[in-house]
Amino acid sequence: MRRRKFITLLGSAAAWPMTARAQQRALPVIGFFNHGAPEASGRFGAAFRKGLSETGYVEGQNVTVEYRWGYNDNNLLPELAANLIRRRVSVIATPMSTSAALAAKAATTTIPIVFGTGGDPVQVGLVTNFNRPGGNITGVSVLSWQLAGKRLGWLRELLPTAARFAVLINPKTPGLAETFIKEIQIAAATLGLQIDVLTASANRDIDTALADAAEKKIEGLLVAPELLFTVTLVVCN
Repeated sequence: MRRRKFITLLGSAAAWPMTARAQQRALPVIGFFNHGAPEASGRFGAAFRKGLSETGYVEGQNVTVEYRWGYNDNNLLPELAANLIRRRVSVIATPMSTSAALAAKAATTTIPIVFGTGGDPVQVGLVTNFNRPGGNITGVSVLSWQLAGKRLGWLRELLPTAARFAVLINPKTPGLAETFIKEIQIAAATLGLQIDVLTASANRDIDTALADAAEKKIEGLLVAPELLFTVTLVVCN
């Protein structure tokens, strides 16, 4: 009896860690996908985790989160998206990262994708229309790029004697850069202003763009609502 009881206890002890590992693997997995860097986009991750907790999900307890960062290199995004697909995540979240959302959409037609964008999701190709997004993707847009003309008007009011303005954009932001420039050019024509377009697609390009603005004697600079610029320029300031 003692020998049989010992074998039973030994079998139970061996089975317990296997059961624990199986339960751990059974946790739902969410993919958090962003084109930026964690140090620059950390607030999105914090807000994401806060939102999860408010719905009863706590990372490491009843849900696992796989983070993928593009470090502002859009060439990395297709492979990062494919990696999440291979990881068999249950859903992919791309908060305020249009390029990551497009990469995720191109990688899967079955895994749900939830995006956040500052532009028109129909125009950039994320959804077919606002009322019925279609497919496996949905999300929200703040349409901040469509306010470009308004921002130029406000800048003009702040600098009524200025004659030369410039706009700083990231040309690698899919669809949105063209929208921003178009809105700016329409507003500039209405206001009778000269607009120079400065471009930067990485941190190292920003100093070059600002030096170019100084050389051209730009009196007012309008910065596109791009995470790359928001974080870098605030930190530099």
